[in-house]
Amino acid sequence: MKKRNHEVTAVQPLLKEDGSLREPGWSRQLYQVYDRRQIKAPTFRIKEWDYYLVLNPQFAAAFTISDDGYIGLQSVSLLDFGTAPWEHTETLLGAFPMGKLRLPSTSREGCTTYRDKRLKMQFRADPQSHERRILCEFRNFHQGQTLTCDIRLAQPPMDTMVIATPWANKKTAFYYNQKINCMRAEGTLTWGEHRYTFSPEDSFATLDWGRGVWTYDNRWYWGSGNGLVDGRLFGFNIGYGFGDTSAASENMLFYDGVGHKLDDVTFHIPGDSYTKPWTFSSSDGRFEMDFVPVLDRAARTNALFIETDQHQVFGRMSGKAVLDDGTVLEIKDLMCFAEDVHNRY
Repeated sequence: MKKRNHEVTAVQPLLKEDGSLREPGWSRQLYQVYDRRQIKAPTFRIKEWDYYLVLNPQFAAAFTISDDGYIGLQSVSLLDFGTAPWEHTETLLGAFPMGKLRLPSTSREGCTTYRDKRLKMQFRADPQSHERRILCEFRNFHQGQTLTCDIRLAQPPMDTMVIATPWANKKTAFYYNQKINCMRAEGTLTWGEHRYTFSPEDSFATLDWGRGVWTYDNRWYWGSGNGLVDGRLFGFNIGYGFGDTSAASENMLFYDGVGHKLDDVTFHIPGDSYTKPWTFSSSDGRFEMDFVPVLDRAARTNALFIETDQHQVFGRMSGKAVLDDGTVLEIKDLMCFAEDVHNRY
């Protein structure tokens, strides 16, 4: 069924007085204003996070700071796509942060910070310079070695993907999410004696900024990639799987700073292995891709009432993407990721 893809264009509070979404739909910027004080749900159910992925054809790094009510999850991943692909993810869990991390109410400015004896991590956003910065020092990250990084991301004025999604069976549950694609990345990450240099010529970053109140059991599919097509910045965000998406999907193309809205995109994942080739198809014929996996960043956690089963698969995408005006872009071996995640928390 074709989605209405309702676009929100008015600056307004995100929530109504009863804690439900004022206007479900998608937008190009954070027009709807998130205010944690307006939430009509227990504090332990509020989930807030910032996730950055910095990626090029050879290697990648991912950084998460999150305050998920009754659990805090801080994570760093290092991935190498060389002849023998490997990854290492280090995650720190903390009980009942309950808003103590004070994550910013907007992605546009401010600092997201986490600090303990082992990990110091900060995400800075400066709207005046159109720049973001990722700073990290993670002691004993892997094999007894410390990981450090200082990475700058360029974010000139451009469209982003923002979606406000309700849950049909829970009025006070909602998901307010922004994906920022196509940020050129420059900087260095070191791990022990290993040095990884991100160059703006081939290194790009995505921000996944999320705020909301979720139901307990959810499964989602998400994919994202950035690169150059015909010399211009190209990116995509695709995903589905939870909440009431009748107002809009989160599927979107980005080309030369402009967003192009898509309808439904379906992930076709082999039933017996995440590392076999995938395909992607779209209800409007505007996103038709083949995906060749390189590395499955798989993780599973089962602790009391918290259970996660994650497969974030990195690989190369090839196919066609069609812009709003019918222009067909040919995509060839674009390094990106697609994931299948099932969480109970």
